[in-house]
Amino acid sequence: MSEHQPVLVDEVLDGLALVEDGWYVDGTYGRGGHSTEILARIGQHGRLLALDKDPEAVAAGYQRLGGDPRFTIEHAGFEDLRDVVAPWLKSHALSGVLLDLGVSSPQLDCARRGFSFAEDGPLDMRMNPTTGRTAAAWLADASEAELVRAFRDYGEEPRARRIAAAIVRERRAAPLTRTAQLARVVTAAAPVAAGRRDSRVHPATRVFQAVRIEVNDELRALERALQASVELLAAGGRLLVISFHSLEDRIVKRFIAREARGDPAWAGLPQVPPEARARLRRVGRLVRPGDEELARNRRARSARLRIAEKLAREAVS
Repeated sequence: MSEHQPVLVDEVLDGLALVEDGWYVDGTYGRGGHSTEILARIGQHGRLLALDKDPEAVAAGYQRLGGDPRFTIEHAGFEDLRDVVAPWLKSHALSGVLLDLGVSSPQLDCARRGFSFAEDGPLDMRMNPTTGRTAAAWLADASEAELVRAFRDYGEEPRARRIAAAIVRERRAAPLTRTAQLARVVTAAAPVAAGRRDSRVHPATRVFQAVRIEVNDELRALERALQASVELLAAGGRLLVISFHSLEDRIVKRFIAREARGDPAWAGLPQVPPEARARLRRVGRLVRPGDEELARNRRARSARLRIAEKLAREAVS
């Protein structure tokens, strides 16, 4: 099993522009790599709230950092940011929010979680295994059209129709309940030809991504988290998002661009009311891992970091 290695740690710490008495949120604790480094750099009056849907991650957080009075961890997803963070903050200002998207190494490497086809396991794929539909349940109930939509929209899979039809045929004979079973069906339906640009990528990669996103409603959760983060941040507070595929990154990029423009209905007018002004400014360019990080952590290769800062709307945008 791989040891979980947080990605872009130095870049995250720089991007947060940490202050000693700042209050921060780590929206996905994982195994605490980012949280540990944030706590090491804030003072005794600073605070960090970590969230995670995975009860195993929450338990790991209590074990690793639970003795630090500056640290709090809650069993919640970042889509619940508004409900969890506001009571914790009380009258304090929020200085920064980090959203680290995707799946952690412990989740990928644990066969019983069902996120990976590397080892056979039950088709679960829930970030929070205590609630919601499993991947097996969704695959059993979804229509062929719903399968095609998910594989195209969430997996960007060009052979979505062929794969969806194969899954429907397979489940008529026997339920799809195992990761190896799904991987086999996808590979048989749409093998990758040698010499293709993506021939080194397993044929089931995009389908597994799509099913995981569907089961966990990940893209809508991200949109809710982005909106709540901007509402909760104090002026000058930073929003950082690490994404691992183009769908997530596109949502983050467009959100920051939209919030940096303000309400287009007021564009070009001399007097813009505060509620119509820009709420964010982009900080720097898209950040990717350097060669040194890629050499020690191959799972960092698709990581992308975007940073934005909350504006004071009283100022003229």
